Amino acid sequence: MIRNAHIIESVRAALQHISFYHPPDYIEALARAYELEQSPAARDAIAQILTNSRMCAEGHRPICQDTGIVVAFVKLGMEARLEGGQTLQALIDEGVRQAYRDPDNPLRASIVADPAFTRVNTRDNTPAVVHVEMVEGKALEIALAAKGGGSENKSKFAMLNPADSIPDWVEKTVPTMGAGWCPPGMLGIGIGGTAEKAMLLAKESLMAPIDMAELKARGPRSALEEMRIEIFDRVNALGIGAQGLGGLSTVLDVKILDWPTHAASKPVAMIPNCAATRHAHVRLDGSGPAYLPLPDLARWPKIGWRPSTEARPVHLDRLTKEEVSTWRAGDRLLLSGRMLTGRDAAHKRIADLKARGEPLPVDLRGRVLYYVGPVDPVRDEVVGPAGPTTATRMDRFTALMLDEGLLAMIGKAERGPAAIEAIRNAGAAYLIAVGGAAYLVARAITSARVVAFEDLGMEAIYEFDVKDMPVTVAVDAAGTSVHEAGPAQWRRRIAEAVG
Repeated sequence: MIRNAHIIESVRAALQHISFYHPPDYIEALARAYELEQSPAARDAIAQILTNSRMCAEGHRPICQDTGIVVAFVKLGMEARLEGGQTLQALIDEGVRQAYRDPDNPLRASIVADPAFTRVNTRDNTPAVVHVEMVEGKALEIALAAKGGGSENKSKFAMLNPADSIPDWVEKTVPTMGAGWCPPGMLGIGIGGTAEKAMLLAKESLMAPIDMAELKARGPRSALEEMRIEIFDRVNALGIGAQGLGGLSTVLDVKILDWPTHAASKPVAMIPNCAATRHAHVRLDGSGPAYLPLPDLARWPKIGWRPSTEARPVHLDRLTKEEVSTWRAGDRLLLSGRMLTGRDAAHKRIADLKARGEPLPVDLRGRVLYYVGPVDPVRDEVVGPAGPTTATRMDRFTALMLDEGLLAMIGKAERGPAAIEAIRNAGAAYLIAVGGAAYLVARAITSARVVAFEDLGMEAIYEFDVKDMPVTVAVDAAGTSVHEAGPAQWRRRIAEAVG
């Protein structure tokens, strides 16, 4: 009999495991990409991700501050005997609850109920999204993913015509995803079935291990494997690169699952996995909880990232608009001093206060604002992992915030045209930190305190004191965007090398 307590413990342990251990196949693929990468900016970003990964594996702290929404693909053997008394949803939710509230490694609670209206945080990251399938056998198998919002938000779907080319659609669609999904990662593609089946296939395909190097070495054995290779090569030829900065590696693998579909239909879904790439597979047979094997840290490359000697020190407490105007897109900076934080909910509250003519709880004049929702600290930490969130979600508020005297913003991924125009008009700047290097970034934070909207939890406004926090100028005061210039340059270079 498979006990309820064993299901709960298996889910709890697996979610803790994947919060700080990258799958070794991802580390090895990323290490190969690092060795081959020729773009200095992309190579530096990959070095930060690999260094962060080893730090998290050694320190048992989250790879990314966004510890994800939990998705479970459950395969229940028809002869399996369950203890009963609780649904699989309730059991998995209890495992999630215990994992995310673990006092030794608390994970960020990001799930909000009443999603269309009040969006109140459930405080324990439940409920999970659970899919159950009856299969042959006596075992209970659970494939778990902790899916970050930055990559999940870039999911794409299309109802193609039967004669349409799937690789053409993917090549056209990937650039529209921007860099908020934190490449280099994986693309999961689902083909066929119905609209919802294609999306499920795409999500489930991401549970498979990375094997593109092996596939290319032995050669494809099916049409789907040929398509995987074609899409892999065509996407990397786009030159998007790590963090969207331009480079050779945008995806490390492409996974495809398919299902029979209606003769008039060709549903295709695409879901990216970010640089965190958190997934686990556990199998319970009644003998007790299932635990994942501990990875061999010797498989992690010994890459100790250090700031570039070309990085410019910036003292935030005496930063001026004149100094900001000297920064150029692509410049690397090391920030020291005090900065504010704020993301979606805080921006909405500030906008509402302004609309009512009420005073703001913080003075934004001459300040730099970091788009982040950190993990709670443990032991001697002043703050938990605190990597950037996707900046495009704050685009609608950018002009308002700059009108309040903000000098610069920090996030990840590109900005939209309206935000870039607002930045140019204000003579401000947008900086990026590396998504997927949250623990590394947090080491630069020397103090943290909540200064407004404490009830918002991780979305409250903090004041951080930082020392040599590494960032790159993504949009300068002239409105030049590295996310436009970098990929365009590397797309040309790749085309010239191939042609």
